[in-house]
Amino acid sequence: MADPRGFMTTPRRTAERRPVEERVNDWNEVYPGGIGRALLPIITEQAGRCMDCGIPFCHQGCPLGNLIPEWNDLVWRDDWDDAIDRLHATNNFPEFTGRLCPAPCETACVVGINRDPVTIKNVEVSIIDKAWERHNVKPQTPEWLTGKTVAVVGSGPAGLAVAQQLTRAGHTVAVYERDDKPGGLLRYGIPEFKMEKVQVDRRIQQMQREGTVFRTGVAVGESLTGQALRDRYDAVVLAIGSTVRRDLPAPGRELAGIHQAMEYLPQANRVAVGETVEDQILATGKDVVIIGGGDTGADCLGTAIRQGAKSVTSLEIMPRPSEERAEAHPWPTYPMIYRVASAHEEGGERVYAVSTKEFVGDDEGHVSGLRLTEVEMVDGRFQEVEGTERVIPAQLVLFAMGFTGPEKEGLVEQLGVELDERGNIKRDLDYMSSVEGVFVAGDAGRGQSLIVWAIAEGRGAAAGVDAWLTGSTTLPKPIPPTARPLTV
Repeated sequence: MADPRGFMTTPRRTAERRPVEERVNDWNEVYPGGIGRALLPIITEQAGRCMDCGIPFCHQGCPLGNLIPEWNDLVWRDDWDDAIDRLHATNNFPEFTGRLCPAPCETACVVGINRDPVTIKNVEVSIIDKAWERHNVKPQTPEWLTGKTVAVVGSGPAGLAVAQQLTRAGHTVAVYERDDKPGGLLRYGIPEFKMEKVQVDRRIQQMQREGTVFRTGVAVGESLTGQALRDRYDAVVLAIGSTVRRDLPAPGRELAGIHQAMEYLPQANRVAVGETVEDQILATGKDVVIIGGGDTGADCLGTAIRQGAKSVTSLEIMPRPSEERAEAHPWPTYPMIYRVASAHEEGGERVYAVSTKEFVGDDEGHVSGLRLTEVEMVDGRFQEVEGTERVIPAQLVLFAMGFTGPEKEGLVEQLGVELDERGNIKRDLDYMSSVEGVFVAGDAGRGQSLIVWAIAEGRGAAAGVDAWLTGSTTLPKPIPPTARPLTV
């Protein structure tokens, strides 16, 4: 193990972010020089806090089954080359998860039972950032080709993971993406201040050198039909995500100035990297209201602040979570607790236990405010609290309330795959849908979930595809799609 007494003698420390007054004036990552570089002075001692438990519950907390105690020990011993090998053994893209995953591994850490848990996520991102800096991330080309062809639809984390695994197994893989660049929500849904797109670009370049082909600007199901895709390839993998946005059909919904987060964020992300967007949705000088208190809401908050919003208010229908574990969320489960993202440090107001009754408009048909009421849970249902109705100003309203499943029109209908009771695409233990040769990975089959689950499912689906094409597989297969660990 690492330092035998580290978890007792070394306090938990995390990377320090840039001052708020500095970082809100640019789109760079909130950590000076990037999080990996910001962590270097402290990360070795932090890795030494790992107990190397007899039963490492962090493995259970991580859908990828990351070998956390092993690479913690290697970092503590300053063996960064072996550390990146052990990290890549289970995770294709640790620079993504190290920045974007909410770290269920840390809430399952044994040290966390009665102390602050190990900074697992910080150690992970330090390993991969140092590996890139030392040029230790190299293409892994297959030794031979199988002659089998696979189409992957969607280039988010699930699609990228399945494509990389299958390419390395020797299959000829083409990734189809309807946007102009690959990356899915990693590119157009995640702001630069949270993850700079160089992280995505260099992974795409690595995959291209390995042999993966990316076909962008292709809307499969429209310009290329599902049947044409099946005719052209030996196997098809649907990694199309959960993209049907949850809406709020309250009176006044038709007013101008009300948008989905995934209309707003992609435009801001394009502009942040130097692209031009006509008629961009801007928060500049406006009272902004964000409906939804999750990660996407925080991304909208940080973006609106950088655009110079007059005020930003985030609304959440649920009550404010406790800052400590509730009895309903015992260790090692992932607890619902009050969390503060970097964007929350930068400004804005968070309002809990409220519901939107009406969107108020001005004489020109543009939203000017929201009529709210406080709510409380009674017999499992939300009820309005009398006498709490009020109107707050808003010239821009953003919905960040999540997604309800994959888009059904077009590709899904053309392929004729069965759906489950939640509207997701059904699949078996090998990730195959009801249509032979058509596989499903990520949110399209699982429903809206975490990036770490997307990568795990991509790796699992790759093993299923490989076994179906060749009769057997040596590719690793993480938790099957029906498994539900304690952290979910």
